[in-house]
Amino acid sequence: MSKKSSKPIADELKSYVAPFRFDGAGEFHLKSHKTNEKGGLDKEGATKIIEANRERLSDFQEQLYAQDRWSMLLIFQGMDAAGKDSAIKSVFEGVNPQGCEVWSFKQPSSRELDHDFMWRSMIALPERGRIGIFNRSYYEECLVVRVHPEILARQKIPERLVTKEIWKERFEDISAMERYLARNGTVILKFFMNVSKEEQRERFLERLEDPGKNWKFSLADIGERGLWAKYQAAYQDLIRHTSTKQAPWHIVPADHKWFARVVIGSAIVSALDKLDLHFPEVDKADRSEFKQVREALLAEGKSAKK
Repeated sequence: MSKKSSKPIADELKSYVAPFRFDGAGEFHLKSHKTNEKGGLDKEGATKIIEANRERLSDFQEQLYAQDRWSMLLIFQGMDAAGKDSAIKSVFEGVNPQGCEVWSFKQPSSRELDHDFMWRSMIALPERGRIGIFNRSYYEECLVVRVHPEILARQKIPERLVTKEIWKERFEDISAMERYLARNGTVILKFFMNVSKEEQRERFLERLEDPGKNWKFSLADIGERGLWAKYQAAYQDLIRHTSTKQAPWHIVPADHKWFARVVIGSAIVSALDKLDLHFPEVDKADRSEFKQVREALLAEGKSAKK
């Protein structure tokens, strides 16, 4: 896919990316972002965009892999039942799995707790030419851990280092790390799946009523739901302090899963489109060798038919 041919579509996608992108410029208030936004689309129109984005993403991923210079890190955060899993599955449908890897970060193990809070994520970073997808990430250490101070107490950090400034310090450390990655060729996009409390309730009920989804439900989810206001405050503070031009946050309206997929796919495709990806060119010497190899293979085929 040439850069020239992709421009009209990339321009069209801007309206599904720009309103939801925050790079740290200006003020940020989570309450000003609607959870049920549709972007003027209906489900049928959204499906066409989703399918077009899948095709473009598949093409870009092949070029990214072949060029072997850039890498991409995609971070998905959100409350339980916000749609992270299904969004990742939908957006990357049909993409070559050799060039992508999904990491889901659960409760830290004892080995992981013997390292700094970003260690387990750092060893999972994507190589050049690949797309790394974090389903939850090091940002959990500024969300769950902040809402549950008892978890911080178990993290083996020297007591005198756990001050009231620890969240500010973690924001600074994360931003510095992401700036470092960006300077070394990693494109970072972060997605906060912004679901409403009412929509979460409906999705929890669906999980309870559908035997095939029972496994997704945990009583702990209800406990976390009771801390909704604290999580919203933590997310607002986090997004406000860790959004940068190198690693912007996208506040994705997640009440309508189909529109969330439009926003996510459009943001990824638009970012890849800006990299001027292309397949490596073969030099003249190699092309000359290819010609000789081709002639030898053709001759071999003729001999086999005799």
